[in-house]
Amino acid sequence: MLELDDITAGYDRRAPAVRGAHLSLRPGESLGLLGPSGCGKSTLARVAALLHRPDRGTVTLDGHTVTGFFHRAPRSLRTAVGVVFQQPRPAADPRLRLRDLVAEPLRATGRRTEAGPRVAELAERVGLGADLLSRRPHEVSDGQLQRACLARALVLRPRWLVCDEMTAMLDASTTAALVAVVEDYRAETGAGLLAVGHDPVLLDRWCGRTVHWNEIVKH
Repeated sequence: MLELDDITAGYDRRAPAVRGAHLSLRPGESLGLLGPSGCGKSTLARVAALLHRPDRGTVTLDGHTVTGFFHRAPRSLRTAVGVVFQQPRPAADPRLRLRDLVAEPLRATGRRTEAGPRVAELAERVGLGADLLSRRPHEVSDGQLQRACLARALVLRPRWLVCDEMTAMLDASTTAALVAVVEDYRAETGAGLLAVGHDPVLLDRWCGRTVHWNEIVKH
């Protein structure tokens, strides 16, 4: 289970973006979190991905209470969650070629020898040709870069996926392609998915269950 219990979080303790949020996700479940822009759902997504320490509340992942976040999270928990953000460019090191961007988590966890075959497998899955893998972020489109970011999120075979407005900047065909990649991965692995967005039609089609922001937070 991925459980967020009574989460208060933000970047200013006097005015937190999230107040008293409760959310739970079962293994293999696809959960949509629907809410308007600026409501705090991206902050909550970062808490769920272990990238932001909440001011209050408890995160439980696979039965373990999380006490460290970002680089202080235990590797076994940190690598259990793959995350894709709305904007691929701030999430990508501009110095890296796309093949190195995808392989980055493998190298960071001492699994460099797996990089070649794993990157090739995922590049085919997300629709990145060999010519694109040799380019840097400024040499590709937003859609192509987001494909690489999704491949990076999958490279460690995570048990949980957090997609924070993953398709908000993409055209319809790229959106459909990347959602299909996520769903194929979930079907193969039984991974749980938290998909954050503001498009109710997309979330209803994509997810088995959708909750609205107002249903999970204190008012």
